[in-house]
Amino acid sequence: MEATKEYTLHELLKKIFGFSQFKGNQEVVIRNLLEGRDTFVIMPTGGGKSMCYQLPAFMYPGTAIIISPLIALMKNQVDAIRNFGAEQGIAHVLNSSLTKAEIARVKSDLTSGHTKLLYVAPESLTKEENVEFLKTLQISFYAIDEAHCISEWGHDFRPEYRRIRSIIEAVGKRPLIALTATATPKVQQDIQKNLNMLDATVFKTSFNRPNLYYEIRPKTKDVAKDIIKYIRTQPGKSGIIYCLSRKKVEELAQTLQVNGIKALPYHAGLDSALRVKNQDMFLMEEVDVIVATIAFGMGIDKPDVRYVIHHDMPKSLEAYYQETGRAGRDGAEGNCIAFYTYDDMLKMEKIMQAKSVAELEIANQLLLETVSYAESAHCRRIQLLNYFGEPYHEDNCHACDNCLHPKPRQEAMEHILLVLDAVKETKQLLKSKQISLLLTGNPDSVIKAHRYDKLDLLGAGDFEDTYFWNAVIRQALVENLLLKDIENYGILKLTEKGKDFMVNPYSVLLAKDHDYGNTDGDDDEYFAGSGDHRGSSSADSTLFVMLKDLRKNISKKEDLPPFVIFQDTSLEDMSIQYPITHEELKHISGVGEGKALKYGKPFIELIKNYVEENEIIRPMDMVVKSVVNKSGLKVDIIRSIDKKHSLEDIAMSKNLDFDELLTALEHIVASGTRIDISYYIDEVVDSFHQEEIFEYFREEAETDSWQEALNELGEDEYNEEEVRLVRIRFLSELGN
Repeated sequence: MEATKEYTLHELLKKIFGFSQFKGNQEVVIRNLLEGRDTFVIMPTGGGKSMCYQLPAFMYPGTAIIISPLIALMKNQVDAIRNFGAEQGIAHVLNSSLTKAEIARVKSDLTSGHTKLLYVAPESLTKEENVEFLKTLQISFYAIDEAHCISEWGHDFRPEYRRIRSIIEAVGKRPLIALTATATPKVQQDIQKNLNMLDATVFKTSFNRPNLYYEIRPKTKDVAKDIIKYIRTQPGKSGIIYCLSRKKVEELAQTLQVNGIKALPYHAGLDSALRVKNQDMFLMEEVDVIVATIAFGMGIDKPDVRYVIHHDMPKSLEAYYQETGRAGRDGAEGNCIAFYTYDDMLKMEKIMQAKSVAELEIANQLLLETVSYAESAHCRRIQLLNYFGEPYHEDNCHACDNCLHPKPRQEAMEHILLVLDAVKETKQLLKSKQISLLLTGNPDSVIKAHRYDKLDLLGAGDFEDTYFWNAVIRQALVENLLLKDIENYGILKLTEKGKDFMVNPYSVLLAKDHDYGNTDGDDDEYFAGSGDHRGSSSADSTLFVMLKDLRKNISKKEDLPPFVIFQDTSLEDMSIQYPITHEELKHISGVGEGKALKYGKPFIELIKNYVEENEIIRPMDMVVKSVVNKSGLKVDIIRSIDKKHSLEDIAMSKNLDFDELLTALEHIVASGTRIDISYYIDEVVDSFHQEEIFEYFREEAETDSWQEALNELGEDEYNEEEVRLVRIRFLSELGN
């Protein structure tokens, strides 16, 4: 043994790390490893997992091999160990980020016996030259950090982790310690089996983080504004915002920056030096917020993150727990706010279709558990702990939205029976959307093609809308009464449990408030949650009515539908922001230069008089400014249309899909800019359809919704693209 063995565990803890006592299970875990036994540690974020292998590395002769998934995580931990006063060579990383000279230095320190901890990425571990080199070293033990990456049922599965055991066998067997912050019983079993450590001593710490507050908020079109409003209630505090895509990370970070919030992006697509710089600026509190993909946070030792926001719900509850666990690691305040819409879950389902059937089955199950958590009216803490196999014996945790603001619930047994009956009567051939349309009496082309519009069930649920029936269907999926056929995407099938339910039904409660599928915010009833979002009481209802009356008068004079003047969302935003100048009006949702010039003056005058008469203090500092480069894209699109380029060519040149281009055009005309795409419409939409769609919006439409238009005109004859194209032309010609 080396000289460090002369110190006791507690002396070494104090000498190297500066702590007087161990935390939780740390000491018993370390002693188990020092006695040469394989060790499996499940310890929530902030519990001190890294100490469980760092301290034993100083007690054992030789070098401990730490297998870790992220370069940023390795750098952070190596820097921390060196900062304890140890020599530089005491800890090293061996990964793809090193130069040849740096690799030579690392190998020299390892060969000489100076290095006690070597951090290796699994990809580097599998390289033949590294395997041969490691065979020449005296290895004390292996530590596998973030061990959930081994399991296909884990939230961050990485195939290269499945090869670790075979590499260990090739290099030489030594004691093994595997560590993770999240593992359901199924994931735990999978990890132990793959690592051939079924006999390992298991140490499991409680998953309960009593200082964390959990809340799910409806995700609206104004989610960036909702996030900014929340951050402004947390001045000077550190926070992490998670997004699923790199593109959204970049966009949101820019939006926060132009609105005066110190924020930086972090994702795997950034240059490694920039990633490290942004991470260090966050750790050093030079910025308050990091907007990141899941690549950020694992192993980052920042104890005072006060809030974690999910712009998008993760793909599994394990991922959600892991990411929220980065808040309040010091035991103080930690707020976990997630913005949820079922539409995001549907997008993820579509993305996952490229997976194999086995992978897809796992992914869909994990996604369904996330949906269940997000839409449930039950205590969030109970659900999370039960997911990890841990009971929670309190009825009210007093630290989640469902416990602090209980949602009213209604009996849904009869509704679920109606849904199951509809699935059965349609021979299990329809998707969720079609079942809800059938029940509300609005058959689409698929229903008509199968002649299901002749069934007595047509309109049997017209006492509720499609949003409600979508929620009932999701509840049936959560209850395992229905399943989605993964090999025939989206089609609903009855399970055996569902068939039994039809014979012997039982009580099922459904939350009565927000449906989480109505992302347009057309109905205030769906925005009755605790969050501060569109449709909430923050709008001035008196002013809103006055603005609607003014719009109605103008629409009569102009002989135009009211929504052509300003949409309801614009009037609502005016009744929140109180714009009293032309410049301020341009920042209102759905109002641009064109709309402001054409219709703005009477609205500004009305609002100005109202503000003065009622002595209102205006919250215009809360306006979310647009990121400049988006307006650049808008200008480029308009120029291309002026040159009469085909919309397909424009979309391709701007790296957009056609749907994204249509959305961009809709935003352009909604903000008041006139564009002429008739040259393109004349090529792709026959003149009869053009006339019918145009007249529908002119004479019949009560709103400007293209979905309603398509439903009224008939999906069997018209398609989405042509309705949206003619709607753009209509709004541009008559409204701008």
